[in-house]
Amino acid sequence: MLKQLFARKTDFSEDADTTHGPSLRRTLGPWGITALGIGAVIGSGIFVVTGQAAAEHAGPAVLISFILAAICSGFTALCYSEFATLIPISGSSYSYAYATLGEVVAWFIGWNMVLEYGISASAVATSWTGYFTSLLDSVGIHLPPSLSDAPLAYTNNGLVATGHLINLPAVAIVLALTWVCYVGIRESAGINLGMVALKVGLIILVVVAGYRYVNPANWHPFIPASQGNHKYGWDGILRGAGMVFFAYIGFEATSTAAQECKNPQRDLPFGTLVSLVICTVLYLAMAAVLTGLISYTQLGTDEPIVTAIRAHAELNWLRPWVEVGALIGLSSVILVMIIAQPRIFMIMSRDGLLPPVFSRIHPKHRTPHLNTIITGVGIAILAAIFPLDLLANLTSMGTLIAFVAVCAGVLILRYTSPELPRTFRVPWAHFTCIAGVLSCLALLATMDWFNWALMIAWTVIGLAIYFAYGVRHSHLRLANNSAQTK
Repeated sequence: MLKQLFARKTDFSEDADTTHGPSLRRTLGPWGITALGIGAVIGSGIFVVTGQAAAEHAGPAVLISFILAAICSGFTALCYSEFATLIPISGSSYSYAYATLGEVVAWFIGWNMVLEYGISASAVATSWTGYFTSLLDSVGIHLPPSLSDAPLAYTNNGLVATGHLINLPAVAIVLALTWVCYVGIRESAGINLGMVALKVGLIILVVVAGYRYVNPANWHPFIPASQGNHKYGWDGILRGAGMVFFAYIGFEATSTAAQECKNPQRDLPFGTLVSLVICTVLYLAMAAVLTGLISYTQLGTDEPIVTAIRAHAELNWLRPWVEVGALIGLSSVILVMIIAQPRIFMIMSRDGLLPPVFSRIHPKHRTPHLNTIITGVGIAILAAIFPLDLLANLTSMGTLIAFVAVCAGVLILRYTSPELPRTFRVPWAHFTCIAGVLSCLALLATMDWFNWALMIAWTVIGLAIYFAYGVRHSHLRLANNSAQTK
């Protein structure tokens, strides 16, 4: 029984995955994949989390937090790039864990990826609401808080009721983008490319225009004195790194589009690494300008860029551009996450770990259409009820756990399958992989007990589903049992 739980999948040929009906359409090149990565990364991290991490944890030293999170992500991105050339299918870290650590670990990683993609889209949708209501306010339309705020809030004591009804704008944007993803990857990728171009242009505009009004005094002290409980000091910087790590998740969402790449062995490493470098530069530039425009203590709002701009009358002309650009930028993140999550379900279903309904492909649109609907509705429900900070922390935890498996898996596969052709190889693999594992574990250690409690509950639910359905229907297990009885 134990041996079967840790059985590894070795056949990842595309032929093995095209026996379930229509295949996915190959339409993405290297820059399409890069745009997908940037679309997934630049969102709440730059438009919301940057300000909250500076105000609550790191102060101006949020730049160091971003650098630490980028280093952790860089180690992992290299590992993802090697795996993407070895296993060019849509399963991402789930498939990588299946090849190296066994079935039960693969299920655990796949289940955590629901946190990474599904719940992160919900978190971004709640951020979208903040900028949407700000834009409405600027033109004299005021949406009541009962229809724009979550009915639950996250405090030191856990979840508490707010008295509000529903986050309606978040639900609306998620369902609209779900329809786009239902229609097809070509249409989704084209819309995402346009969104990426607009939001990158907006960030550059804010940085260039805002730089003239930066007051260096706002950067002093660069590392505020610690007040305990992860507030400022180096302890706060580390906690800030764990928080802004949420800003980086999504670069590996490129690997979920492997079966829609024209040349995955070439395009996936390029898109993953280039998107991470571009996003890191933009994050650092925006964080430096925001903390220079206004005291970091005032940035803990739902729309910190607008907050910083309001402090300078000369920059008021930027406000509508920021609000519209933020809405576009956040929409692209939601879009990419809704693209990614259904493809994880699809691969898990094709392995027999989820019911066959999850592996169906639309005959016309060539998308996992039922998965897309299920994902979109689930994201909309979470966005309607839960607050941003809780969703962001849970997303970071699920992602970090998946990253640990990927970094460890590359090193394991170097020993168990050294003969496999690798068009991209992690440089200094022993150092890079071990550093990736340790840096992810260090960021996980900064999470508080309530998030760990929720993560444990999520894991228990996932394992219950696996042992109730996946164990009995696993194609790998059935094949192994059949071979043993012959």
